Amino acid sequence: MTKFKDKMNSYKKHPGSFLLLLLVVAAAIITVAVLLYLVAYILIHGVPYLKPSLFALEYNSDNVSMLPAMINTLEMTLVSLLFAVPLGIGAAVYLVEYAPKGSKLVKVVRITAETLTGIPSIIYGLFGMLFFVTYLHWGYSMLAGAATLAIMVLPVIMRTTEEALLCVPDTYREGSFGLGAGRLRTVFRIVLPSAMPGILSGIILAVGRIVGETAALIYTAGTVADFAPNLMASGRTLAVHMYSLSREGLHTNEAYATGVVLLVIVLLINGVSTLIARKFTKGDGEVK
Repeated sequence: MTKFKDKMNSYKKHPGSFLLLLLVVAAAIITVAVLLYLVAYILIHGVPYLKPSLFALEYNSDNVSMLPAMINTLEMTLVSLLFAVPLGIGAAVYLVEYAPKGSKLVKVVRITAETLTGIPSIIYGLFGMLFFVTYLHWGYSMLAGAATLAIMVLPVIMRTTEEALLCVPDTYREGSFGLGAGRLRTVFRIVLPSAMPGILSGIILAVGRIVGETAALIYTAGTVADFAPNLMASGRTLAVHMYSLSREGLHTNEAYATGVVLLVIVLLINGVSTLIARKFTKGDGEVK
């Protein structure tokens, strides 16, 4: 009660702080309410139409199975991250650990990355179609789609990794240097493990954007509703599959069911990534 009275007295002296508190609470309530409404809407309309036939191996006009799209989504995500994660983390490590302080190159790269983050996905799709599909003659393929998505999520991974590295205290680096470790060893054994939770957050954001992307993939990976036997074959992901079903208007219920599966996959990815981040956080004090 004493703390509550002290807070109320403080708010009386500073009414602006109380107004800001109300605005923050209202924004949080609205955000949670909208999220719960969307999740409930998808579950109510999609769960009743989840049938075993939707997970059949073959897609045809009688059974619009989502299993091929699920496998294509997994393949697309892995290949895109294989391109984007090493480049994004490597670029962030160079900017924070190796580039001279106050370098103009660092400023240009940061501004460019922030600009690329705000570009609509349809622009990336058109670029991918012109460069990967047409100029490089890859055609509508999983590889063209993965390369386009890698460019799309690269700024996100790079900027989040950079912020995570900047949050690592300089005392960690100084202690490592004092024990005789070189810069490369310090980065890989001390700095990166300490920044891993933040890096994983960027990767989670990238995975969410890859899994939910449609516009860029329609112009690069195509909409073939079948397994992609190799990276040069065309295929659709779950998001494109759901979009195609809803656009046709003949399988709306199956589109809602696909939305449920997509929602579950995203929640599972976030849950697993959170557990991994917690393990790294607990192990910060045990880094050798």
